[in-house]
Amino acid sequence: MIPAQRLFHLLWLWLAAGVVAAFWPTLVMVWTGLGALMLLVAAVDLLATLRQPEISVLRQVSGTLALGVWGEVRLHIQHAAKSPIALEIFDHFPAHVEVRGMPAQTQIPASGWAEISYEIKPTERGEQCFAATRLLVASPLRLWRRSRRAGAGECVKVYPNFAAMTSYALFATDNRLSMMGIRLRQRRGEELEFHQLREYRTGDMLRQIDWKATSRLKKLTSREYQDERDQQVVFLIDCGRRMLAKDGELSHFDHALNAVLLLSYVALRQGDTVGLMAFGGRPCYLPPRKGAGVINSLLDTVYDLQAGTSSPDFLNAATQLMTRLNKRSLVVLVTNLRDEDNDELLPALHLMRQRHLVLLASLQERIINDVLSEPVRDFSAALRHSATHLYLGERRKAHEAIKAYGVLGVDVEPEKLPVALVNRYLDIKRSGRL
Repeated sequence: MIPAQRLFHLLWLWLAAGVVAAFWPTLVMVWTGLGALMLLVAAVDLLATLRQPEISVLRQVSGTLALGVWGEVRLHIQHAAKSPIALEIFDHFPAHVEVRGMPAQTQIPASGWAEISYEIKPTERGEQCFAATRLLVASPLRLWRRSRRAGAGECVKVYPNFAAMTSYALFATDNRLSMMGIRLRQRRGEELEFHQLREYRTGDMLRQIDWKATSRLKKLTSREYQDERDQQVVFLIDCGRRMLAKDGELSHFDHALNAVLLLSYVALRQGDTVGLMAFGGRPCYLPPRKGAGVINSLLDTVYDLQAGTSSPDFLNAATQLMTRLNKRSLVVLVTNLRDEDNDELLPALHLMRQRHLVLLASLQERIINDVLSEPVRDFSAALRHSATHLYLGERRKAHEAIKAYGVLGVDVEPEKLPVALVNRYLDIKRSGRL
């Protein structure tokens, strides 16, 4: 039980009356009677509060939430008291969320119910748990507040933000992909699979014309090709300490997962199989598979995967992957490359390059470009500017050394990685390199 503000106001009034009674002794008996009456009223109000029936709270929240996306939580509060009650609600939401609309206040009619809602935005993936709801229930005369816990705790799963995949579904036709920044290269018909015959269109190459079908149908008929299907795309994700770097609200690791999910979605729509392996932290492996259910399997595999503080062992990861993959695949290694990584990374890339086509996706820190865009006004800024150029020069040398091994590369800021990876994947498919 907690004394309410109204009770303190009454006590201050009673003390003020005591000061007055000190100057007029004839009012002492009245002052004493007022104190006794206040004590009786407070006791009766306290007893009424203790006799209030239990309050039930039912929380309604989606069992799965997306990282960085606002979601709604609804609380259904019901009681069987014969008089209205006023209460403050403090829902014990998970620690790694931002909240709007909590705490809240409401009044429930006699033997009635009320429903309130608030919003949460997860800031960390994984399993996030709610505890029981705390209620501060006002007594009938508002002299006391009783603290109660109601409802049950529950856990929800916070997945990577797969809104990008939903957006991609809206632009999944060739004439609309460019709205996402995804470019479709000119197809090279001789390196693609035959798809169907269709009527000749302006711009078709001469070698696309099927002269036998043209003769039979009495009109120009072209052969239409499609990208090869049933190819393998396998992601090798670095969970080491470099991926803990943050640009904005999300870490590099979270941006990497978003990019992996988008490219997985695109590859599956192209008829390819998709697999995943993580190293440098909690190990996990998802064998290459195809079909609509693979996206759900990927989400369930990576939703609680976190980057750690250990250094990644690239060669060990490459060795494990080679023992698991017999079919030639496009291996997409996602990491945050540094020039000092070359001694460890190059042997791993050379090993995978013997059987697979390797694409290195490296994340740039946004702050590097921010430093270069700042004006140089003093000696300290000049040193910082010079050091940044030196760092970028060493980084370029590292990428050139990797390119010399025949490894493809993508080196962009985290927010640009999803579209950059999809563009490179589509280029590879249309070039027939895989």
